[in-house]
Amino acid sequence: MIKILINGCNGKMGKFISEMAKSSSTISVVAGVDKNSSNLNYPCYNNINDCNDDIDVILDFSRPEALDSLCKYSKDKNIPIVFCTTGYTDEDLSKINSLSSEVAVFHSSSMSIGINIVNNILKSISNMLYKDFDIEIIEKHHNQKVDAPSGTALLLANTIKDSIEEETHFVSGRDGISKRDSKEIGIHAIRGGNIIGDHEIIFAGKGECIEIKHTAISREVFAVGALKACEYIYKKDTGLYNMDDVVNM
Repeated sequence: MIKILINGCNGKMGKFISEMAKSSSTISVVAGVDKNSSNLNYPCYNNINDCNDDIDVILDFSRPEALDSLCKYSKDKNIPIVFCTTGYTDEDLSKINSLSSEVAVFHSSSMSIGINIVNNILKSISNMLYKDFDIEIIEKHHNQKVDAPSGTALLLANTIKDSIEEETHFVSGRDGISKRDSKEIGIHAIRGGNIIGDHEIIFAGKGECIEIKHTAISREVFAVGALKACEYIYKKDTGLYNMDDVVNM
């Protein structure tokens, strides 16, 4: 069994992963880190540095503020780590990249296998459609989500931007008189209710429209991806890995 520690074990995703892992034949949650603990079948620590359990992989579903302590713990203990948290700054991403030179690091803006398949499709079609189609991304999440646009929307937007040979730029929402620039990639965030995650990419042309949409109907989709990431990175060599590695293995 692969023994994992969940950082953020009492968050929505932490609880979901803990429950799913109970029926796993390959993964066991042996410890967690969170400020609050309740109804857990494993020890939960307020601080990751208090954990001396035997851990194979660290799984993080928390907040960017935890990054420094996670990086230090992973490096000091030489434990592979899976980062599922979103909302990282460029400086944070630099720290994650730096850590990957010393331990195996898995980082993805979305743990959904479906989203990463959509992302691969965008790599193939974005440059082909760009000259004749305006590109817009609409993402919807629950009203408690803090970061906007979502990490997944930014993942998709950056894939589109990097795939297009000409220079493009992002526009986040529009207000007032604002004629669309042909070089824009629009990104729009909607927050409401308990929407788990909805991402739509629109290629709007003259007389036709292509829409690619992914809807998460349960948090199970992210939990499945997170557990697959833990399995993938277990005993991997030093380096930076992502969901493309899981999808294409």
